[in-house]
Amino acid sequence: MVRHLGRRLADVLKQRLTELEAAESLEDVHSLPATRCHELSQDRKGQLAVNLVHPKRLIFKPDHDPVPTKKDGGLDWTRVTQILILEIVDYH
Repeated sequence: MVRHLGRRLADVLKQRLTELEAAESLEDVHSLPATRCHELSQDRKGQLAVNLVHPKRLIFKPDHDPVPTKKDGGLDWTRVTQILILEIVDYH
């Protein structure tokens, strides 16, 4: 990982993966300010991201069928307990 991404990005990626694995639900990660866990929109609707080393983001999506939603149709962060990691990217 260090060879491919560099030391700093590899270290932050390891930290984010540890946080994601330790979380009981996505709400736990969402409440960590450093992750800046957020939903994406437009062509990435249904995907989420956490900050790595600016401008890189770890992109993932809930690994549920169907995806847990609230009554208003929004993502129910408290019921997302599995994710599928898609990529590391600068989507800006």
